[in-house]
Amino acid sequence: MKKNEQSEGYRDEALKLLKKADVEVGDKIRLTREDEVFEGILIPVSEYSDGKHVVIKLKSGYNIGVRITENTRIERTGEGTKPAFTTSELPKQDKTLPKVAIISTGGTIASRVDYRTGAVRPALTASDLYSVVPELVNIAQIDAHVLFSIMSENMTPKHWEKIAETAAQKIAEGADGVVIAHGTDTMGYTAAALSFALQNLPVPVILVGSQRSADRPSSDSATNLIGAATAAAKAPLAEVAVAFHETLSDTTIALHRGTKVRKCHTSRRDTFKSVNASPLATVQDQKVTMLTTDYRKRDSANRLELKPSFDDKVALIKFHPGIDSSLIDWHVEKRYKGIVLEGTGLGHVGKHLYDALKNAVKNDVVVGMASQCVWGRIDMNVYDSGRDLLSLGVIPLEDMLAETALVKLMWIFGQIQSVDETKRLLTTNIAGEFSPRTLPESEPC
Repeated sequence: MKKNEQSEGYRDEALKLLKKADVEVGDKIRLTREDEVFEGILIPVSEYSDGKHVVIKLKSGYNIGVRITENTRIERTGEGTKPAFTTSELPKQDKTLPKVAIISTGGTIASRVDYRTGAVRPALTASDLYSVVPELVNIAQIDAHVLFSIMSENMTPKHWEKIAETAAQKIAEGADGVVIAHGTDTMGYTAAALSFALQNLPVPVILVGSQRSADRPSSDSATNLIGAATAAAKAPLAEVAVAFHETLSDTTIALHRGTKVRKCHTSRRDTFKSVNASPLATVQDQKVTMLTTDYRKRDSANRLELKPSFDDKVALIKFHPGIDSSLIDWHVEKRYKGIVLEGTGLGHVGKHLYDALKNAVKNDVVVGMASQCVWGRIDMNVYDSGRDLLSLGVIPLEDMLAETALVKLMWIFGQIQSVDETKRLLTTNIAGEFSPRTLPESEPC
């Protein structure tokens, strides 16, 4: 290779072969190995690669790693360009269309491949999202704003507060809807947080992400973003929702209520599902179809109540056989204010935790019970063990998702400190986190 040899990730056998062929990243090459021939553009590899493979981008757009053997030959067939991303000039906006603010926080939808490590990293700005999805020009006037550029596993309650404040600011400035580009891994937590922090919304706030970055042929980022922008501009609802592929195909985007949604698959494009509830709506061909009448209506007369404070002294503890009761004691000693237990079935934990839970409640720690099961609701009156927990002061949380319960308890303690009032609010349906009854589901998470 001619330059920047080490920075491109190649080393050992692969680097020697590339240097011998006098090629560099971006060049078009032909690689021959025994009876196999591969042609494409040489692209960088992770700096953690094994030094025994060369990676080529094929004409199809897919990348292939070819293992080096003693008989492998490489020849340069043409000069190419290094992998890069450039944005096009923003199109002229139609002033008659609704105004939609796109707030970028990072995640795969705002990511591209990091050729230093081979991983996906935050790279695109909110303006980039607009420029690479020209369909947006026919949907809304876009106000693009970069808030963060982080992967969602790095989100904290402090980030939720800033997102809520920024969304509120955009609404105050006249946005007819807000889209928040966010990583998928903790999107459910953020959606729940915004559902509680943004009270009496006049317009929709739609979170959107993607499972596959924009430089992949199978990317879902553009379709998801078009669906989210359409919902923000046109949907009759005024709630926090998550917009994502309804199925594996690119035809329909589903809108899931922010307190009832969970990421259910590591990589499928229809990863988000409404749990113990149906989706609020679908978006297809830039048309919104409501699936329920139970939603808060869009109304410009509504006056947004911003309540963005969260207290992170709340824990989510998943019960498992053999769990040590000292885990609960530790949280009490560290002055945690609340614990959400993710119990088994209808809301149970082992009896060896009872003394620790009794001590927690005695020390004014609010303890709520959610279920590890995906579908169904808590009922702690069915078995003796459930009734024992009720007598200790553990609060059943109906069909609320455990992660939503965690966020809600953080939010409540961010507003008040009264234990009695906290217990009352925890069991009050504030943002659709409880369903009046749980229907059988045909599509498990």
